[in-house]
Amino acid sequence: MRLFHFLCLITCISVSAQEAPDPNQLFRDGVQAFYDAKPKESVTAFDKLIAISPESKPQLWQRGLSLYYAGDYKGGREQFETHQTVNTADVENAAWHFICVARAESVEAARKALIPIEGDTRVPMKQVHQLFGGKASVEDVLKAAEFGEGEDLKNHRCYAHLYLGLYFEALGDEAKAREHMVKAARDYRMNHYMGKCAQVHVKLRGW
Repeated sequence: MRLFHFLCLITCISVSAQEAPDPNQLFRDGVQAFYDAKPKESVTAFDKLIAISPESKPQLWQRGLSLYYAGDYKGGREQFETHQTVNTADVENAAWHFICVARAESVEAARKALIPIEGDTRVPMKQVHQLFGGKASVEDVLKAAEFGEGEDLKNHRCYAHLYLGLYFEALGDEAKAREHMVKAARDYRMNHYMGKCAQVHVKLRGW
């Protein structure tokens, strides 16, 4: 009888170990759900990851994107503010924070809360940050993106139109948001995370 109980205990421990969530798999699940244009499911996966690994939260900027598309703008704002504590030189974090605040409150509030960024040398992120802060124009962003050649040039254009699309969505100008986002998703299609983001955006908006 004791042997039976011992074997049962070993079996239970083995099953529990097998059933224990894998943080890496939860991250992959969150990413894949986002790529599949299922932002709520993506947030759920990332939240499960945070539940078993709370220290991972500041790194999960991907969760912020999913929160935005799930319509949780306050949650998105909080995620990007948390990410800022571990990544201080990323214009993209400031831009996503901006659009979350704009959707939750107003464009004026978003400009006042715009996260200052120094040191992001990627094309055309300096101009993107200036645009969101009201210190540059759409033309400035597009002009800055015309740098390089081949895949580099295509990538710069993808980023420019992605953030112009997001900018106009924050402003409530659907026509211009659609114009730019479709270019990022199709004309300058890229398969990295932000390129996929443009594609997800177009799909979710029915464009």
